[in-house]
Parts: sequence; C-alpha cells; structure tokens
Amino acid sequence: MAPAPPSAASFSPAEVQRRLAAGACWVRCGARLYDLTDFVRHHPGGEQLLRARAGQDISADLDGPPHRHSANARHWLEQYYVGELREDPQGSLENGAVASVETQKTDPEIEPRFKEDLVDWQKPLLWQVGHLGEKYDEWVHQPVTRPIRLFHSDLIEALSKTVWYSVPIIWVPLMLYLSWSYYRTLAQGNVRLFTSFTTEYSVTVPESMFPGLFMTGLFLWSLIEYLIHRFLFHMKPPSDSSYLIMLHFIMHGQHHKSPFDGSRLVFPPVPASLVIAFFYALLRLILPEAVGGTVFAGGLLGYVLYDMTHYYLHFGSPHKGSFLYSMKAHHVKHHFAHQKSGFGISTKLWDYFFHTLIPEEPHLKTQ
Repeated sequence: MAPAPPSAASFSPAEVQRRLAAGACWVRCGARLYDLTDFVRHHPGGEQLLRARAGQDISADLDGPPHRHSANARHWLEQYYVGELREDPQGSLENGAVASVETQKTDPEIEPRFKEDLVDWQKPLLWQVGHLGEKYDEWVHQPVTRPIRLFHSDLIEALSKTVWYSVPIIWVPLMLYLSWSYYRTLAQGNVRLFTSFTTEYSVTVPESMFPGLFMTGLFLWSLIEYLIHRFLFHMKPPSDSSYLIMLHFIMHGQHHKSPFDGSRLVFPPVPASLVIAFFYALLRLILPEAVGGTVFAGGLLGYVLYDMTHYYLHFGSPHKGSFLYSMKAHHVKHHFAHQKSGFGISTKLWDYFFHTLIPEEPHLKTQ
C-alpha cells in the first residue's frame, strides 16, 4: 500500500462513521478517503448509487462492472481526497460499513496525479491559457471542480456569467410575442412565398402553416446546436495561435475545464443576444418576414430547451431508466472520456445521423 503523504489527515473508522451518520458521503480506495458529499448530485449514475456505497471501498467499482471509469474520472476523484483511514484495532466497525484497512488494496491508477498546474488559479485565466501552446488541448480536457474567472474587469467578468433562469425569463417572452405577432400576420392572408427569383410565381402562406413553420425552426435548431458544438466549440485551435486558443477557451474550453461551474452552464444574455440577432436577420433576409419570423420563434424555443436541458444534465438527478438519465450519462461521458463524439445535448438524433455517437462500452462481467 502506498504511504500517505506527510501532511495527510488521518481518520479512525469511528470518525468516518460519525460523518456518515451526519449525512456525508465518504468513500475510500484502500486507505484513501474521499468526501463526495458535494458531488453526489452530479454523478451520472445517480445520487443513490453513490449513497449506497458510502463508507465502502470503491476500488472495484472504478474498474467495473458496469464500466471502467476513465482516467479523467479517476483524476476528478482526487479533488475530493480528505485523508487516510487509520487502522481499526477492533478489525471492523459496528455495522461493518468501514472495514479494517489491512484487507484493502490501493489501485495504483488512483494514486494522486496532481502536479503543479500550468496556470495561476488566483488570476484571470483567459490571457494565461493563450500561452499554453501545445499543452492547451490536453490541459483543457482534464476537468476540475472549481470556479473560473476569465477577465480582470469585474464588469466584463459579470457579463460572461449568468444564472440558469435568466434564459427562460429573457427569451420565452420574446418567443411568445413573436409567435403571436407572426401568427396574426399570417392570419391576414397577405403573406406570399415566391417560388422563383421573379414575382411571377408565388403562393399564399395561410395561418394553418404556422405550426409547421414553428416546428421547422425547432428542428433546425437541433441541427444548429449539433453543428456549433461539433465544429466550432470543439475545433482544435493551432498551438501557435494564442488568440485562437483564447477564443476557444472563452467559447467552450472553460466549460470543459470546469464542467460544474453553475455560473457558466448557459449562454449569458449579452453575447447570446448578438448570436440570436444574427439568426433573426438571416432568416428575415432569405424568407418573407412572417415566415422567417415564425421559423425563428421555433428556433428560439429550441435554444431555450437546449440551455435548460444542458443545465439539468449537469445539476439534475434524473430517475434511472428515464430519457434524461440516458442523456446525462451520454453528456458526462462526452466531458470525461469522449470529447470527440457525443455532440448532441438535447437529442442524439444528429449523432446517429453523422455517426458521432459515443461508442458503447463492452459490459464487464463480475469475476
């Protein structure tokens, strides 16, 4: 068994048991103790799965079944390390939840991996990551559980973050207003869609087309969501371009570095308004106002559902076997092990279509 670091705290089985009785979720790997109390809600397998293992050695669970945890997941675990379990002279505890250390083995893959970090976390990160060069791609895909500050300016920093409920508060009223406004315009019967580059051939767009146009926008958003996530958010910036590295980090890299920073899980209103205005202007340019506006309203609802789903996949605890449980497991795998696949957030449809599904793991059998 690997020796404990000189500065590591030590806890008796009775001390651990007292914390478990108080509601904490401590687990161990050999003699190494981890406090997962703040992580249980984020666990893709569900909170109850971790709660059921409180006080137990999880070394075998990391290797599976049902699956072998990734190197990033093991690295993540080390952030919750609190100390070492002392030998229990009685050999066991009253309820056997924390057994004697003598019978346990430490998985060498779970030994501490933390080296001196490449950035100073006490300072804003944006300018720092631009100088990481070829080390950036590996660094940004090693997640940590800590908040990120991007900018020196308090104002700009505040504009780069938001609470999750700002998204429905701001954008749902706009979506409802546009929907009602454009439905009334269609109901007047004056909207015509040209079928050629001349005005000789056109068809009237009746109000009965409103649901179809709205759902078209919703469907198109799911494709836009996939394309942006795959080709923009997951571009690999050139190692010799500090500005492209910073651009990638501010767009999406910071989310992969700190996936449970609740202030950065949905798109902040100010930058979101610029992107939303672009898509609105584009649709108005290529389609009649009421047609493009209705499609836009459907897409805007798709965006709201996407951001709310994304937040829930990080902070929610869906029931096992549900659709959201499957999506949460899918998304967490994307963060921790398969960053080059699994780009769908609200749906796996386009991952199926473009063959970017996260590969299924072979089911490990119990020895």
